Amino acid sequence: MHPYRRFSLAERDRRWKAVRRRMAEEGLAAIIAPPNPGNSTDWQADARYLSHCGGGADTSIGVVFPLEGEVTVVATSAQERWGPLVQDWVADVRTVNRQFGAAMGERLRELGLDGQRIGISGLVGGTRTPEGTIMHGTYEALARAVPNASFVEVGELMQDVREIKSQEEIDVLQCSIDLVERALEAQLIAAQPGVPDYVVWAETMHAMFRRGSELSVHFNWVSGDNPGRTLTRPTARPLRGGDLILGEIEASVIGYRAQRLPVVAVNRCPPVIRDLSAIHGDMYAELLSVLRAGATVREVIAATVDITRRIAPRSGPLAGLKAALILHGRGLGDDRPLVLTKLGGDPFYGATERAMEAVFPEDGVYICKPAISTADGVVQFAWGDTVRVAPGGARRMGRMPHGVQVSEPGPFTDWPTDVTVLGGA
Repeated sequence: MHPYRRFSLAERDRRWKAVRRRMAEEGLAAIIAPPNPGNSTDWQADARYLSHCGGGADTSIGVVFPLEGEVTVVATSAQERWGPLVQDWVADVRTVNRQFGAAMGERLRELGLDGQRIGISGLVGGTRTPEGTIMHGTYEALARAVPNASFVEVGELMQDVREIKSQEEIDVLQCSIDLVERALEAQLIAAQPGVPDYVVWAETMHAMFRRGSELSVHFNWVSGDNPGRTLTRPTARPLRGGDLILGEIEASVIGYRAQRLPVVAVNRCPPVIRDLSAIHGDMYAELLSVLRAGATVREVIAATVDITRRIAPRSGPLAGLKAALILHGRGLGDDRPLVLTKLGGDPFYGATERAMEAVFPEDGVYICKPAISTADGVVQFAWGDTVRVAPGGARRMGRMPHGVQVSEPGPFTDWPTDVTVLGGA
């Protein structure tokens, strides 16, 4: 077999047993996990979870997962890319020349499941997908193949199983955050005045990929003087001393993506950011004690706001600090919950409103990245790490210290100066 890192057959059996137990409870004869590599492959996380097939930014994988019988993977160049030289979870791997719905429908007929209750992951809205993830043509081909079957959404069923991580999954997520921290070490070296923003980004990403991170990974990035919310890509602007670099950085190990929300200052840190970082650190440490197994989303949002209000200065420019919470699952991609609030704690996303009474389980893994802001909203500080929930509270999985990090002045010349691909006025 090719020397990829893999999950064990015991991990496969654990997952399949848990999913099939839920299928039996809900009267499902099979689950369809359709292909959709969108949003950094978030939207076909269930297919990879069930099959151990997938990996690569443009890989489309579909899975037929029956209550009884052999699991089937459908893909392009399936045997070469996902056969026994790559994975040992699924033997029935079929090349379908992108006719995914027709091939999965044929497999349902082989299993004699026309007229049965079939679950589809992504049939309707999910955590980040209010319009679902299955393509219209794929659904139509399934409906033609088994016209008497009834199709139901199983996204929440799969999230129930996926949210609680096994030790193998936690170990892989630990490796992922370790790669992210190696990337941040490279960023601190490259973040010097005069170096183009995109060069610092490239050094950051390169440090992960050269150590084994796979594509696709999610990243956001922005730099400048009080740059605010992260953008989707770096610019060609040369950095200046005192700039801040804000990002959302992920590595991917067997598709499992931990995340860090770092803040890097170029050579020197604005005093207000240093002060906000210190207050944020106190709030973050206390918040993790609230983010324990059995706590609800509503309780954690309220704690974010209340702790910040209590520890904020009573006078001066940082009096009356406001807080917001962003928190979401970490794993194969679109992991619940998705907690997004405004400053003050009010949710502003439908998935957050639906999740207010959701309970955090033991061994759930999340990126927790609250923000605090001056009362006028002009200056904000957000920072986050991947955390693992336990009965006594959440524990950070990263090892770097909390808060803003300042790059030490030093030469950085290891970048091409004769290319202006991203140049301009």
